[in-house]
Order: sequence, then C-alpha cells, then structure tokens
Amino acid sequence: MKKFILAVSVLAAVYSCKKETSKPTENTTEVSSETPKTNNKIVSISGGITEIVAALGHEREIVATDVTSTYPETLKATAKDLGHVRSMTIEPIMAVSPTLILASDKDINPDLLGKIKTSGIKTELFKQEFSVEGTKKLISDVAKAIGNKNYQKLNDKIDADLKNIQPIAKKPKVLFIYARGNMMMVSGKNTPMAALIGLAGGENAINDFEDFKPLTPEAVVKANPDVLFFFTSGLEGSGGNEGALKMPGVSQTNAGKNKKIIAMDGGLVSGFGPRLGEAAVALNKLLVENTK
Repeated sequence: MKKFILAVSVLAAVYSCKKETSKPTENTTEVSSETPKTNNKIVSISGGITEIVAALGHEREIVATDVTSTYPETLKATAKDLGHVRSMTIEPIMAVSPTLILASDKDINPDLLGKIKTSGIKTELFKQEFSVEGTKKLISDVAKAIGNKNYQKLNDKIDADLKNIQPIAKKPKVLFIYARGNMMMVSGKNTPMAALIGLAGGENAINDFEDFKPLTPEAVVKANPDVLFFFTSGLEGSGGNEGALKMPGVSQTNAGKNKKIIAMDGGLVSGFGPRLGEAAVALNKLLVENTK
C-alpha cells in the first residue's frame, strides 16, 4: 500500500465522492475594503488552499479547483471541477487560461507537475504541515502568493476558536476509521486525523504504526478505542452506527460495547485550513459528550 501521500489523497477524496452540506462560515467569500484588487485567474488544487483563498476574499478569482475543494459551496457554480489531482491532466487546466496555479506538494502527481512547469504558468507549490503552526504558515504563504497581506485575521481566528476547547479529565482513545465502499483503513500516528484528535483533547488510539493501514480485527481490538470517529459520508455509506458496530473487532472494544460513535464533515476535519479551530472545537464537543 502506498504511503502517506496516497493516504492523504484518499482521505480528501472521500468527501468529494459524496459531498456533505455544511453552513458557510460568516464572511468567507465577502470582499471587504481590506481585500486588495487583483486580477488573478486561480486554479486551486487543494481543498485547504481553496478555503484560504476564499476566506481572504478572493473567491471570485478562482476559475477551477480539484474535487476536494468542496467549501465554500458557492464555488460549485463558478469554478470548473478538474477532478482528483492524482488523475488530473493538463488540458482542462489550460482550458481555463489561469494566471496562477496553487497546489499542495503532497497531492500533485509528478507528471502533471512537470507539464505545469513546462506550460510557463506561474505556480506556487506549498508544503502543508498538519498542525496549528503549519496551518498558519500555509495561510500566510498562500496570502502572499495571491498578493494579500491581510491574513493575520485568519490566524487570529484559529487561536480564538482553540480557546473554546474544553479540557477532558481522562483523554479518550479515539480511532479514526476511513470507510469508502469495501475499503476501510485506520489512522495511525503522524496523520492529519491524529493531529486533529490531539488538538481536540483526545488520544489517537493507534500509535504503533504511521500513516493509514487496512482495518483488521486484531488492530482494532489491540487499540481498544473509547470512541470511533468517521467522516459523515463514510459512516452513512457503512450503514450508520449499526453498520459500524458490525465492523471487524469493533464489538470487542470499549467504543463498540458502549456504542460511542461520532462523525463529522470530511472537508471540515481534514482540510487544515482557516476552519481548523472550528473543526477542533466541534470534535472536542463530541468527545466531551461521549465521555460523560
């Protein structure tokens, strides 16, 4: 199985296959007097990067996105969907005549990157670290790339949101399960989901391997999570809570015995963009409710 790069791409793809509805963040796409007037025609190949561009007030400059860019929803009517970055080709990109391409170094396939460089289109490739500081740096880097220096308010909002996280006396062990069709994987250490679980006051249930590995009864029983965590679309596709309880090994865990199952919007929890604080607080609330 491919390593972390593919795992992140697979995670991102899940909420594109069954897009989930979430309420737009206030003023996400509003162009304020502080937003510099620019004439970019942006292709954004990353859900988190797309959110940053929109949150900075430049949504109208986005002409095309990858399939993971599901937020804000208004983009569906204005930006061309280029599909998944790992299977994306250069022709649809060239068709929208972009002046700037923004992408994450973790997702873009080498063949496409080579053709983009050959095209001569200005391209910014960003390194995305799945942490609070990594997200703040990504926000500042994207802002500078599109000619906007007014990004500090987004970083300040992340800090303000994180202050609303409630302490949990005994950290619950949380197992994230990626479910899509017949594919089920569990999240080990050094993954976006492990990072978010930690921010929300929980403990990632599996720490004896990195990245994502196929779900096995042995791994689930050994992890013995207190809470099972899914993307909403993944849980729905698996038959809801009842389906989750029938997954291999789950019935033998504390989570299975106590029926502690939670789910959140995939785009919100895996984007590590401007809504990182919101995602951590929302997960924290669910963990608090399920550890009483």
